[in-house]
Amino acid sequence: MAEAVEKLTKKSEDPSRWYLDLVRMAKLADYGPVRGTFAIRPYGFAIWERIQRDLDDRFKATGHVNAYFPLLIPESFLNKEADHVEGFAPECAWVTMGGDNELEERLAIRPTSESIICEFYRGWIQSYRDLPLLINQWANVLRWEMVTRPFLRTSEFLWQEGHTVHATAGEAREETLRMLGVYRDVFYETLAIPVLTGVKSPSERFSGAVETYTCEGLMGDGRALQAATSHDLGQNFARAFDITFLDEQQERVHPYQTSWGFSTRTIGALILVHGDDRGLRLPPRLAPTEAVIVPIWRGKNKEDVRKEAEKLYVELQAAGFRMEVDLDEEHSPGWKFNEHELRGVPVRVEIGPKDIEKGQVVFVRRDTGEKEFVPRSGAKDRLRELLEEIQENMLAQATEFREANTRHAESYEEFQEIIAKKRGFVVAPWDGTEETEEKIKADTKATIRLLSSERQKGKDLVSGKPGEMAIFARAY
Repeated sequence: MAEAVEKLTKKSEDPSRWYLDLVRMAKLADYGPVRGTFAIRPYGFAIWERIQRDLDDRFKATGHVNAYFPLLIPESFLNKEADHVEGFAPECAWVTMGGDNELEERLAIRPTSESIICEFYRGWIQSYRDLPLLINQWANVLRWEMVTRPFLRTSEFLWQEGHTVHATAGEAREETLRMLGVYRDVFYETLAIPVLTGVKSPSERFSGAVETYTCEGLMGDGRALQAATSHDLGQNFARAFDITFLDEQQERVHPYQTSWGFSTRTIGALILVHGDDRGLRLPPRLAPTEAVIVPIWRGKNKEDVRKEAEKLYVELQAAGFRMEVDLDEEHSPGWKFNEHELRGVPVRVEIGPKDIEKGQVVFVRRDTGEKEFVPRSGAKDRLRELLEEIQENMLAQATEFREANTRHAESYEEFQEIIAKKRGFVVAPWDGTEETEEKIKADTKATIRLLSSERQKGKDLVSGKPGEMAIFARAY
């Protein structure tokens, strides 16, 4: 696919165009007929399935079960929690007709599920013995976005949303932080993205929540991405929907709730964090194909090389590796190399007549481009080691980039200069006022991504008042 790679815009020259080119050329997604909608193509969906399986296993290991709730939400349900409806009303898509008949009440296409789920929880929860209730839903949601970009911000997207109910505030907060930790582990261990975790400022808090915790990643273009969130809802929704239970003292009280979500925008994060001028670079634990075998043959040795490549494929697949063997006869090996680099396959395995004679195979790493000659008899063991090395190296590279692009500002002028010319994360004190937060946003387009868990003190660069450290960045 040499021609395709030549047409791929360089990431360093135009990151935005590079991103859109790569989504299309790697066959991850395609535009839908309705603005903001996209078809996720099989390769893109295979990546999502790997993420989904990893997350789902972790959810079940922590005691959660899956369920499914209705797509259509009556407007009166959304109106029950004031902050919630105010936050989501501008993004709602409404159904007003059923067939040829006008509906008596508008129905929102699910922008998030707190309101509809609470209606069910009101009937399901009667006693403290029913708690905790630990439920997750895999679903699609619709939010009428004005500016869209594949995976990163779309009107319709896929996600999971956890919704749990607890007897005490302490248990709810513990759950909120536990699920934040689950997300953090997935980003570090599977996606090789070193996210920062912390609490959102009140203005960035989820509508209706008491506190919102976030995973924030730094993308390759220096902008931040809110990658996953976990919300402590307190008793806000329980009061609004009249959810009560009999506690151990036989008193009827409101429970405490949480919600937390992780969506297909993480595929966009993978592209922006790990991709390069040649295309995708996928962490091995996430890649649909861990290694692809490309036989290199000429004329009369074609059958021997093909047979050996097929034999190696069977052996490695039987050993548990997710494998492909590229037996396409229409394109050259160089074309195939570029094709699989574009798709981000972590390891390319080359085998030709000389390799067969020497009893070896050639491993080529996608993360560094390094080539390694490996004895045929040791291919299985070395491939397993190499995939782990690549996984660790990709996390190390992303961590090094994040650290190199995290800066402390000593004055507001320096703050503005960093945001304008260097981007990245900027650490600076914030006095806790929305007024200062809005001024910074108006001046620089930077927002508070999270409040530092270190709770270091300092003097706000704008107001001069005492404040605590916050992390700012321009964001998607």
